[in-house]
Amino acid sequence: MPCADAEWQHKQKSRKLRMLRFWRDGLERQLAAVSAAITTLEQQIERDQSAQS
Repeated sequence: MPCADAEWQHKQKSRKLRMLRFWRDGLERQLAAVSAAITTLEQQIERDQSAQS
């Protein structure tokens, strides 16, 4: 039975690692979107301030 337990633990850890990587990938996509939105807004603010001068 020890082999079966070790194999089960290995599978569980592998599954957890895949799940965490999936979550990380989603968060990285969201962070990239937020960063792009911030950059765009900063550029618009700078452009608007230049136009008012």
